[in-house]
Amino acid sequence: MLSKGLRLLSQFLLGITFFIAGLNGYFVIIGLEPFIATSPEAIVLFEFRYLLVLEKSLEIICGVLLLTNRFIPLTLAILLPIIVNIFLFHIFIDHSLLPLAVILFILLCYLLFCYRNNFISLLEKKQS
Repeated sequence: MLSKGLRLLSQFLLGITFFIAGLNGYFVIIGLEPFIATSPEAIVLFEFRYLLVLEKSLEIICGVLLLTNRFIPLTLAILLPIIVNIFLFHIFIDHSLLPLAVILFILLCYLLFCYRNNFISLLEKKQS
């Protein structure tokens, strides 16, 4: 029971974080002042608007899916490269939000562990 509660809490925390971050990104996209401070270094990386729109759209969609407990393994597979990128960005470029990046990385790793049975077949050697 504790395990299920911790899994749901992890899903909620990741979901709300990405939903809010995605909405915040859309404020930047449409030219409004973001309601959460954004890293100037991160904005420079999104020089091409389509990339920012794509990432923030994925963040909103994944946030909603996590919050509604739908398609969790698919959502984790989509978020994996995004979170690894966030983690590496804050290690090497902008250290200001490194604690948050570490928390996101830990939450993702925990959820991947919880759903490991959904991913194990990806690592199996196929017989011909």
